[in-house]
Amino acid sequence: MLSRLAENLFWIGRYVERAEDTTRLLDVHAHVFLEDAPLDLEGNCRTVLSVMGVPAPEGPVGISEVLELLAFDTGTAASITRSLVAARENARGARDAISSEMFNCLNRAYHRLPGEVVAARRAGPDAFFSWVRATSAEFHGLADCTMSRDEGWLFLVLGRSLERVDMTARLLATRAATSGSSTPTWVTLLRFCGAYEAHLRTYRGAMEPARVAEFLLLDRLFPRSVFSALRTAENCLIELQPLVGRAGVADEARRALGRARTSIEYGRPEELLERMPAHLEMLQAAVAVAADAVARRYFRPGEPVVWHREAGA
Repeated sequence: MLSRLAENLFWIGRYVERAEDTTRLLDVHAHVFLEDAPLDLEGNCRTVLSVMGVPAPEGPVGISEVLELLAFDTGTAASITRSLVAARENARGARDAISSEMFNCLNRAYHRLPGEVVAARRAGPDAFFSWVRATSAEFHGLADCTMSRDEGWLFLVLGRSLERVDMTARLLATRAATSGSSTPTWVTLLRFCGAYEAHLRTYRGAMEPARVAEFLLLDRLFPRSVFSALRTAENCLIELQPLVGRAGVADEARRALGRARTSIEYGRPEELLERMPAHLEMLQAAVAVAADAVARRYFRPGEPVVWHREAGA
C-alpha cells in the first residue's frame, strides 16, 4: 500500500493507544495523590512527568500541573488531548483506508474534546478519563469489525502494539520510581490496566508482587500484557514481510522486538521483579528501535506531513 497511508494508519494506532494509556497512568496517580497525599508530592509529580518524557515546568509542581501537561495541554506531545487531535488528523489523511465509522468516531471525539476539557478542568478529570477510555474502546471495536485484514490493518495493529508495550512499561516505571504512600499498589496497577479480574481468575485470588509483575509482563493470554503486545507486533511484521533468509532475521524491527521478548520470557518471576527498572528501560528502547526501523523501511523519507493546518492556512 502507499507509504503515506501506511504511516497514517501506524500513527492512528499509536495515538489512540497513547491517549488511552496516558489516561490509565494519570488515573492511577491522580487517585493515589489525592486520596493519600505523600510527604514528597512535588518530587513524585516530577517523577511522573520525567517517566513520560515531559520536562517539568518552573516553580511548584503538583497534581494540577501534571494533569494540565499530560491531559489537557495540546502543546505537550504526550498529552491525551494532543494524541486524540493527532489521531483524527492522521485519519483525515487515511480516509480511503479506514471505514467511515472509524473516522466518524475520531471526528466526533475531536469536536467534543474542547468541551470535555473545560468540564474536566472545572469538575475534575474522572468523567474525562472515562470518556477517553470509552472512545478508544469504540474505535478499536469498530476497527475490528469493519477493517479487512490487509496491510492497512497490520500497520494499525502494529502501531497500537508498539505503543502498548511502551506505555505499559512507563506505567510500571512510575511505580518503581515513586516513593512513600504515593506509590501505587499492585492491585491499583492491575485495576487500571484492566487486568484485575483476569489476574484473579488466573491465580485464584493470590496477590503476590512477583505474580502481578509476571502477569503484566509475561501472560500469553491477556492482550494488554507486554509479552502479548510484543508477540502481536512481531506477527504483524512477519505478515508484512514473510520471506526470511536462511540465517537469522534480517528485519531490524523484528530483531529488536524478538530480543526484548526473549529477555523477559525466559527470566524467573523473582528476577523480573528485582530487575524491573532495567527491564522497563530495555523495553522502551526496543520499541524506539523498532519504530525507527519500521519508519525507515515502509514510510516515505523526509519530514512527516503535519496535518494540523488546512491547505493555504
